[in-house]
Amino acid sequence: MTETKAPRVRLGLVAADPLRILGVQTMFEQAGDVEVVPLSVPGALQAEALSLVLIDAHCTEHLFELIGSFRRSRPQTKLLVMGSSMDLGYIQRVIGAGAKAYLAETARPDEIHMAIEVVNDGSVWAPRKVLARLIDAGAEARQRLLASPMEVQFTPREREVLELLTSGQSNREIGRSLGVTEEAIKAHVGRMMRKVGVTNRISLSVHVLAENVSIPAAPARGFGGKRKKSGN
Repeated sequence: MTETKAPRVRLGLVAADPLRILGVQTMFEQAGDVEVVPLSVPGALQAEALSLVLIDAHCTEHLFELIGSFRRSRPQTKLLVMGSSMDLGYIQRVIGAGAKAYLAETARPDEIHMAIEVVNDGSVWAPRKVLARLIDAGAEARQRLLASPMEVQFTPREREVLELLTSGQSNREIGRSLGVTEEAIKAHVGRMMRKVGVTNRISLSVHVLAENVSIPAAPARGFGGKRKKSGN
């Protein structure tokens, strides 16, 4: 009986460094089960027939906005991020923003293969401590929802804040984008956490992503753009 060969995975690679692109392509050449498709930052969102995209965190100064743009325009695309930072808080922001995996730039080929398999299966790949935090945050959000099953209602301003919060922006960055003070954003986030019944920003982000809360699409802008100032 002829053995059925597994379909080849097409992996989009968003990177600016030619050596990084060559290194990742060479890494998969021998195995032959992954085809690496180089993408530019501006053109990444237009790439078709790619269910997986690996982003080199060094290719853009606006990583979280790029992840947010993928979430809005290509929600079915699963994102993996590779970077040099191993700060747990930073990695947690990357996963909380919508990436399905975070890999160290020194990751071995077998680690990257494993991450691709895990993400393809619908799970998340990240350092164990980060996964433990996310699991705890998700469990906390679910427990609160079970205790108070009423549908959570957010104001239009709160939904604007949620959109930026789930793209990984800090209170200061959100305030700058919306033209309000950092203190005003803290107040909005605090009210939303009380509505959902959670105690931290990560739990709030997990709730929004897990429950598929509808938030408005961002106005068209570049990765470094600013929103127009509006009232509270």
